[in-house]
Amino acid sequence: MNTNPAHKAKGIAKQYQIQLLEWYAIQGRTSLPWRTLKGENAPYGVYVSEIMLQQTQVKRVQEHYFTPFLNAFPTLESLAKASLDSILKQWEGLGYYTRARNMQKAAILCCEKYNATLPNTRKDLLKLPGIGAYTSGAILCFGFHQSVSFVDGNIRRVLCRIFALREPNQKLLDGLAFLLLDTKHSFDYNQALLDLGAMICTPKSPNCLICPMQNLCNGKVNPTLYPTPKTSSSTPLTLHLLLYKDSKGRIAFVYEKGDKGGLYQGLYNLPQLKLEALANKQRFYKCGSFKHHYTKYAITANVYKLDSKHLNLLTQSLPHTKLYFFSQKELESRPLSSLCKKALEFV
Repeated sequence: MNTNPAHKAKGIAKQYQIQLLEWYAIQGRTSLPWRTLKGENAPYGVYVSEIMLQQTQVKRVQEHYFTPFLNAFPTLESLAKASLDSILKQWEGLGYYTRARNMQKAAILCCEKYNATLPNTRKDLLKLPGIGAYTSGAILCFGFHQSVSFVDGNIRRVLCRIFALREPNQKLLDGLAFLLLDTKHSFDYNQALLDLGAMICTPKSPNCLICPMQNLCNGKVNPTLYPTPKTSSSTPLTLHLLLYKDSKGRIAFVYEKGDKGGLYQGLYNLPQLKLEALANKQRFYKCGSFKHHYTKYAITANVYKLDSKHLNLLTQSLPHTKLYFFSQKELESRPLSSLCKKALEFV
């Protein structure tokens, strides 16, 4: 086994490129909507897709979010001018809502500094909120058709297995990606690499027997070692949510403002009760409980009801909390978290 990854990369680059592109032409996801974008607005569409695909499965983005979002906000300018409520409503259910808020901030900056277009240099893209090394490279390659390399989680895993690397640093991975890049067919090459990691070279149970790179892979004998598996654990969190309807049938909500300090900034949620408020058990009726995962939290949500005649108890239980009351019809235009939607099912 060659112990110098860079030397090996130079030696296999041409064969690696040919085999990868041949596989992609037959097995690749070439019809994904963000891979067939044309025209001057293509970089924006690529940008939207790349942000959505962070922490979210391709199928979910493709079937439920990408096209509706572009229909609602077809340009950077329309995104910049939209209300935050309308943006988060389109994002509803995708989670990690900071992504959507950063997209609008970036759109506003692009309107101010870049004539309502995305900049076409890595240096300028990295100045926009929510855009890092990988996303900037993806926008340049897939949106502006520039010949650039980049490394995301899938590509990192492929490279670690090809070169049998357990804990490589980012500089080494970036260097290998650059050495292997097919500069003449960068668009298809990089898309193929992403597909290989997502479809074949998966984190668990990789399909090594049908991998087009198996003859070049140093890690195929024990792929679970490359890269070193990371252990992750969720933080348990118990929430006590209140369903309160006033005499007009409107439901009480709270609104989380700002960028820090809350789980769901910019969304409407059911009020959260503190344990001391629940001491008055004869007033609060428990509807049920459910489990929910959000970012790093494993949430146990307990849902309670309070009769409309006990408005005073509601305000006493939620001091210094501004409440918003919405009818079912009004909720259609308000951004709600998935946690909130699950709780509303108890109504």
